[in-house]
Amino acid sequence: MMAYKLICTDIDGTLLNKDRKLSEATISEVQRISPIPFVLISSRMPKAMRHLQQQFKNETTPIIAYNGGLILDNDTILHSTVICNTVLEVIINQCSTTSIHLSLYYADEWYVPSMDFWAKREANNTKVTPVIKSNKAVLSQWKLEKKGAHKIMCMGDETEIDALYTLLEKNFSNEIMLYRSKPTYIEISHHSISKKTAIEVLLKNCYPEISIKNVVAFGDNYNDIKMLKAVGLGVAVANAKDEVLQIAHKITDTNKNDGVAKVLQELF
Repeated sequence: MMAYKLICTDIDGTLLNKDRKLSEATISEVQRISPIPFVLISSRMPKAMRHLQQQFKNETTPIIAYNGGLILDNDTILHSTVICNTVLEVIINQCSTTSIHLSLYYADEWYVPSMDFWAKREANNTKVTPVIKSNKAVLSQWKLEKKGAHKIMCMGDETEIDALYTLLEKNFSNEIMLYRSKPTYIEISHHSISKKTAIEVLLKNCYPEISIKNVVAFGDNYNDIKMLKAVGLGVAVANAKDEVLQIAHKITDTNKNDGVAKVLQELF
């Protein structure tokens, strides 16, 4: 049997239970298999991942945020790719005539135009409080500071989201990656990144002795497909999208029934 030496897992819909928390079984399994690195890999911002690491007591393990847009080894940035501000400006202008909520993220900064329904829901899910600032003010600040968005989150009415998705796909498919985690959401990241490329960067910088074929990865959604196909063992939770279930090497129980913990118990 292949010797698995590193584990990467998605968070929402994969690792967390129905209450969007880590179950006792999951925490104890991750602690039991230590010192095998257990790496969180998510579209979340780093701040929304660190409290989970604290529960595992593995705060020194690297994290992959923004689907690979930002890779951190403690405080060292191993990789960072942001969306060009000219693209961000078009998105802001496009959404200004709609009811779409735009959340803007850079590293551990999260900006929202107001604490509306969408911002409250994300804050509740991720345990992070955003800074209230208009999208245009954030854009001006980032231009001065030579920053850009690691992630843009568009949330709103499904019809408006559909129209925005179509427009952005038509005009910017060479620059940005669009991902529908829900019918009312579009998550936008830089075109060049993925969870697969992120794992390659991680191995090269932190674990050069480990091959991608020695990696186990867990996921449930479209942005996990490349990662699950590339690693030695790509595991889908039973609640994953059909396309993910079709390409997975192995299918475990649902996130609500400790699917990740069950595979760790089986393998290690």
